[in-house]
Amino acid sequence: MDKYVVPLSPSPENPKPIRRPRWKRSIVELDGMLSSKYRHEISSLLLDSYSEIGAFGHLYHIDGAKCPTHMNRVGNVTSTSNQVPIRREGISGVEFDTKGIYLASVTKSGCLTVHDFETLYCLSNGLSTCVKEDETKHLVHLTTHQLDAVRWNLSNQDEVLRRRPTITVHGCEVRKGLSDIAFISTDKSRLLASDVYGVVNIWDRRISNLPCLELMANNHDTLNSIKLNVENQVVFGAGKHGIIYAWDLRGGRTPVAFQSNKEARHPPLTSLKISMMLEKIKSLKEQSNIFSKEIHSIDIDPSCPYQLAFHLDDGWSGVLDTNSFQVTHVHCPPPAWLDGSETSINCSYLRKPSWLPTCSIYAVGASSNNGIHLLDFYPDPSSTCHVDFNEDIGSVSEGKRRSMQNRFVPLSEGVTVCAAHPLNGTIIAGTKQSSLLVISQKRQSCCNGDYNRMDDNDY
Repeated sequence: MDKYVVPLSPSPENPKPIRRPRWKRSIVELDGMLSSKYRHEISSLLLDSYSEIGAFGHLYHIDGAKCPTHMNRVGNVTSTSNQVPIRREGISGVEFDTKGIYLASVTKSGCLTVHDFETLYCLSNGLSTCVKEDETKHLVHLTTHQLDAVRWNLSNQDEVLRRRPTITVHGCEVRKGLSDIAFISTDKSRLLASDVYGVVNIWDRRISNLPCLELMANNHDTLNSIKLNVENQVVFGAGKHGIIYAWDLRGGRTPVAFQSNKEARHPPLTSLKISMMLEKIKSLKEQSNIFSKEIHSIDIDPSCPYQLAFHLDDGWSGVLDTNSFQVTHVHCPPPAWLDGSETSINCSYLRKPSWLPTCSIYAVGASSNNGIHLLDFYPDPSSTCHVDFNEDIGSVSEGKRRSMQNRFVPLSEGVTVCAAHPLNGTIIAGTKQSSLLVISQKRQSCCNGDYNRMDDNDY
């Protein structure tokens, strides 16, 4: 057998060991779970994969005639002499149901439409035999006055499909009061709605068709956005004066406030002016002049419930830590004049960003360009938007530094509102031209080899 043995060449006295890159995925396979830190490190792969894959204009009909949104879109296109649209248009609200099966959208022209998400996704990826969207597959398409918000009842997923004669649950014209809506996830009968007078009205529809409680802001601040925390115990509201309010539904300053309806109005537990909190960030104050700005929207991070994101009128976004009541993240895009673009003269649009379901990524419609920013708001100083982020830390590897960068996804139209699919992270963006844009991963074939091979370090 010795004649079949290949002799080895003599090895040096001190052979150098072969250095192999550490395979991070092995830890995940052994643990059987994905840590939040690991997800953050590979989030750059997710951000790089997003692009516009489909666009659906609101060119629909009701009883054979053009709907109001369709008519306003055609009218604004033909009147090219004016910079400002002569008729109200634009998507003012979009939201998925909890399972991501249906998508509800409302327009400033007064249309409420409920789409089948699978139909939109298949049309965008070329998986359907149809060339354009089939209107007959809309679950609902009805018209009323101007609509500014749409919500699914978290404990009754059919709620958005109904109209009640005394309570507007889909949204309503701002001039008449209501601006945003919130449902309590554990009680299908209780509904919250904010108005332009600085009041959060609470209905218990088992008791009356009229509000049973009112949560008052300090200075009759117009409330643009309200959110309930995950325990349904605290209501956050934000509005025109750049202040975030918090009311404790368990009683707040009056311990028996919600045990008796005799006391109908309640002050906030606390109020925080965002401009004053931003001035506490030394690095930001040295570079920018900070003024009080209107808050367009607030939203709670589904993967980190103590992070409350806010979006300002000038395009700035940030995160308020509701445990410490400190601003922990800030994103300040360059002003419109710096890159030669102009901000829209029409100031009637409230931009409404959305969190992705994982990785603490915040999708924000750009204020001056056609596109969205995907912002890394991970709750750690390793986030590029964190106020304590340090680019000069030598221990940060080049791969991690790459994953910390924000992304800008160019789109075909200006965005007013975003919604993220609760399961697969597909982003639906509503635009100023009343279109719905589908932003996700492109469907590509690997047969031709036109794809980038991942290195073990990417896992």
